[in-house]
Amino acid sequence: MTRHDALIRVIEALHAEIAALKTNDVAALERATREKLIGIEAVGAANDDDPALSGELRALAEEAHRLNESCRIYVNLMAANVRRRLTALTGNDLPSYRPGLAGGYG
Repeated sequence: MTRHDALIRVIEALHAEIAALKTNDVAALERATREKLIGIEAVGAANDDDPALSGELRALAEEAHRLNESCRIYVNLMAANVRRRLTALTGNDLPSYRPGLAGGYG
């Protein structure tokens, strides 16, 4: 598999990850993440250093990076929503656990 093909695979998997995140489809998210990781390994394993493709490869890599950042932001927003809902449900406004700050044994 060429780097170009592997990057296309990563981009397609990232689109699938975003769709799965939006619909809360855990099975689809697992599939998309597995495909993304396989694609990333293929990018690293490819050794087709054709300089003619370097500009196109850079553009594909930038697109993959942008999509990955979108996934990261979406996951962080979902985590914040869960945290906020749990706080509202429990009525517990205690700060999050932070190791080493709550006192120690001694």
